[in-house]
Amino acid sequence: MNLTDKLAILADAAKYDASCASSGANKRDSSKTGGIGSTEGMGICHSYTPDGRCVSLLKILLTNFCVFDCAYCVNRVSSNVRRARFTPEEVVTLTLDFYKRNYIEGLFLSSGIIRSGDYTMEQMVEVARSLREDHRFAGYIHLKTIPDAAPELLAAAGRYADRLSINIELPTEAGMSALAPEKTHAGIHGAMGELKWRIDEDKDARRVKRQGVTVRRAKAPRFAPAGQSTQMIVGADDANDRSILETSNRMYGTYRMRRVYYSAFSPIPDASKNLPLQSPPLLREHRLYQADWLLRFYGFDVDEITPDAANAEDVDAETPGMLDLDVDPKLAWALRNPTRFPVDINRAPREMLLRVPGLGTRNVERIISARPHGALRLDDLARLRVPLKKIMPFVITPGHHPRQRLDDPARLRSELAPQPRQASLF
Repeated sequence: MNLTDKLAILADAAKYDASCASSGANKRDSSKTGGIGSTEGMGICHSYTPDGRCVSLLKILLTNFCVFDCAYCVNRVSSNVRRARFTPEEVVTLTLDFYKRNYIEGLFLSSGIIRSGDYTMEQMVEVARSLREDHRFAGYIHLKTIPDAAPELLAAAGRYADRLSINIELPTEAGMSALAPEKTHAGIHGAMGELKWRIDEDKDARRVKRQGVTVRRAKAPRFAPAGQSTQMIVGADDANDRSILETSNRMYGTYRMRRVYYSAFSPIPDASKNLPLQSPPLLREHRLYQADWLLRFYGFDVDEITPDAANAEDVDAETPGMLDLDVDPKLAWALRNPTRFPVDINRAPREMLLRVPGLGTRNVERIISARPHGALRLDDLARLRVPLKKIMPFVITPGHHPRQRLDDPARLRSELAPQPRQASLF
């Protein structure tokens, strides 16, 4: 099989992995090292860094062979799909060729399990080692690591890759037992803990106190400077959104996970009878990402985002623990808690402003920065590019008091919920 055919198969097989972001990569400039590549600048996987830069990554599998038989995976051992496998040298060649043509700025490499976890991890580490040491490649590298690989292989991967990730696969142990019995949450969490320990150890080794002041030591190779991430499949089992967010919240707290990615289950050929016949709504995946941001940046907890039927009178008894698909999670919380509003835009603390529907973290910082210069009115908020229609029912400004609208949450919900799109007649 020629290289082009392999690329077509293994790039397509990698499309199910959503966790290919490059945020958090340390900056490298090959002009200073005599090598090639850079994590800076503009550049077939597109990722975005926190400052808004678009980064293009070559996103492929080393192979779509796999010794495991996970029911939800199109590359499982019992799947009837066309198989292919790259050698480490071929991946290196593709990465360098694509970079020199300005197609990419880095590599996202995952793989099915060949022979064993250790053997597969050795092959992936060799790709990263060759790029860094043999070709002095300074671009971004993200390796999807194998949970049961030996600790020394995980250590080697972190020396060459910017980010490492281990998929949690499914949000509950029950789902894992039913659909991926050869894997366990215990093994996956153990590998995540190993990575966290090594990342923390690297950070501690780079700091030294001199006369009570913490300073950084001289530059040295870093261990996975962009941290670790994970991904879970949504809708393959019967786990509700509350269970999914509880799992994510624990991983953020326990392993300092940079990101948890949510991937809506896609029906596959010759699927197990234990799998659903249809994909979950893509809007569910979108709502989970919104809820994830509320957990990470807005001070919400899981109980507030997905209350169960015992804690909220208006929760649908048929779908407890599920996010509302009609409105975003922050607006849903505000409509369940009308007594917390309206808030005075000129007096409310930052924590409460972050809970106002329509106000993001940047707008909140702009409002707080502007308050010392005078009382803010609605026209001032408009100049700050705040979405007035969405926030007006929840805030007080001079000349604006929306109490009556909050007295009827159902009507307010119908006003603020996105309207369904009309099908075109042409």
